[in-house]
Amino acid sequence: MKKKIKYTDEPLGSLRVVDDFLPPPEELVFKEENIKVTMSLNKSSVEFFKKEAKKHHTSYQSMIRRLLALYVAQHQKPLTKRSS
Repeated sequence: MKKKIKYTDEPLGSLRVVDDFLPPPEELVFKEENIKVTMSLNKSSVEFFKKEAKKHHTSYQSMIRRLLALYVAQHQKPLTKRSS
């Protein structure tokens, strides 16, 4: 059995106020426009993502979606200005 914590009314010592550095909840919501597609993937790939998603408490579809987005970001050519 664990020992019970006994709280006392002692002084806490030197304290300082920390500025609120967390963003408001509305800034934490990140929703991108998605388009539904139907595609066939090999069984071992889907099983891999399902296993990893379960470990990280997320959906395997969102992991695949994020992987594709990272791939595109890495390989997308930067847009150049066109001369008029």
